[in-house]
Amino acid sequence: MNQLVLIFLTAFVLALLFTPVAIKIAPKIGAIDIPKDNRRMHTKAMPRFGGMAIYIGTISAMLIFLPLDTKLMGVIAGGTLIFIVGIIDDLKGMPAKVKLLMQIICACILFQFSVRISFINNPFGEGYYFFPWIVSLLVTVIWIVGITNTINLIDGLDGLAAGVAFIASISIAYTAFIHGKTEVSMAMLAIAGGALGFLPFNFNPAKIFMGDAGSLFLGFMLAGLSVISPMKSATMVATVVPVLVLAIPIFDTAFAILRRLINKRPIMEADKGHLHHRIMAVGLGQRRTVLMLYGISGVMGVAAILMSRDLLIESSLLVLIAATFIYVFLTDQNSTRLQLKAVNIKVEEKKSQRRTARKAGTAVIKKAEKKIEEKSEGQELA
Repeated sequence: MNQLVLIFLTAFVLALLFTPVAIKIAPKIGAIDIPKDNRRMHTKAMPRFGGMAIYIGTISAMLIFLPLDTKLMGVIAGGTLIFIVGIIDDLKGMPAKVKLLMQIICACILFQFSVRISFINNPFGEGYYFFPWIVSLLVTVIWIVGITNTINLIDGLDGLAAGVAFIASISIAYTAFIHGKTEVSMAMLAIAGGALGFLPFNFNPAKIFMGDAGSLFLGFMLAGLSVISPMKSATMVATVVPVLVLAIPIFDTAFAILRRLINKRPIMEADKGHLHHRIMAVGLGQRRTVLMLYGISGVMGVAAILMSRDLLIESSLLVLIAATFIYVFLTDQNSTRLQLKAVNIKVEEKKSQRRTARKAGTAVIKKAEKKIEEKSEGQELA
């Protein structure tokens, strides 16, 4: 237990100490995010080098406290490479296709280090379905690349990605611990500490962004560590738990891809159709939107823990409550917004009618005055 606390605190303190350093370094190396379109939530240039602090805190804590086996070395190696990819993207920019290719390469590195999804539970009874290696490779790459990008895509509001990553890693750490997966639990706590140490500087109003280096690193580490499952009984950790914990970014990403395909737009093209944008569109500010998504992520984390303990009914109820809340909130708020819009339109119409009436009345008065003046002038001439 002491090791669990120490690895978390080490990552937290290091990230907390190195984030101010990152704020000072960022302008000197050109790691600055300049708002170029209305999709951005910020209006001034911001340093985006926070990923460095998260990386240093997380990896340092893991190297100090974890006994490194082949799989953990693979996760650290892949995480380091994806961090470098993010740094290059933050400093110089990187084409979307090249970045995707690098993510696939990093996922293949994990597979080479035996971090792979090689089987799945039989949903209709006991036992497992084992994949052929090519299917295992495909499923592993899709999972790693997919989760990596979910964190990257939700990094649109101050503190959102860091907070969701913290909640996800804490939830998976607890689930791994109760299943006897101490090393996975410790690694997840290192991620949690790194994310939390960065969060005070990233929460609204943010002083620094994590950049692609931070969001890609967090997503990759969450994806990779959730797959490490040498015991068959821990399959729940590798599949259901991260899916539930990361339900918001996963479904948000899925709907973003579907939305862009329907609209015949590039899949990697950014837009303002994400869940956090939709919530803000109904009138909530950044802080309230982020706190709401924290709450929903927390509920989903509890649902994941219950699911891992075979409390399926309780877990399903929590998921249903969270989904219903989101639906009712957005529907009700949109309805209210439309009603207010209709009222405003009517008010504007009445104001317009009054202005028109005033103008008409003024014109009539001026016309009458002009006639009186003309008549008066005619009488004087006579």
